[in-house]
Amino acid sequence: MTTPSDHAAHHIRDARDDELDDVARLILAANQEYAPLFPTHRWEAYAQDITDVRSRLSDSELIVAEAAGRLLGTVTFYPNVPDSGQSWPPGWAGIRLLAVHPDGRRLGIARALMDECLLRCRRRGISTIGLHTTEAMAVARGMYERMGFVRRPEFDVSVGPSMVIMAYGLELGHES
Repeated sequence: MTTPSDHAAHHIRDARDDELDDVARLILAANQEYAPLFPTHRWEAYAQDITDVRSRLSDSELIVAEAAGRLLGTVTFYPNVPDSGQSWPPGWAGIRLLAVHPDGRRLGIARALMDECLLRCRRRGISTIGLHTTEAMAVARGMYERMGFVRRPEFDVSVGPSMVIMAYGLELGHES
């Protein structure tokens, strides 16, 4: 587990209402590299979904990483996934849309955001957390696996014949 000094250059906190458009732009910038993997109409639908941060606020917590007055990362944390429409069992928490702006990569921001989600789980007594990712998101998958997340293919989601959204889960207390 990381220590507070590892994240001294950035501050992790809940997003403010006046930052929601900035968070949406950050998510889009972080995911832009995946646009070529989608047919144009699918990318447009996906981009609209991931940037619609306001629609998720009623059942999630929007967490951001700020450095030098600039938002560089975000993650959406679902403490009660059955209410969120995600495909996790009751009692699990969920993570969606971990995103780090290209300018903020390799600074430990993604890990700091993930650690904040795990901390929020522990404070609530939640013992398992799940997330979905793709084969193309190799850097993120590597981080998740180093943190102790394991594949949970029974919760995979198929998107057409050529893409599987891969499920991972972490039993808290077993992460490194």
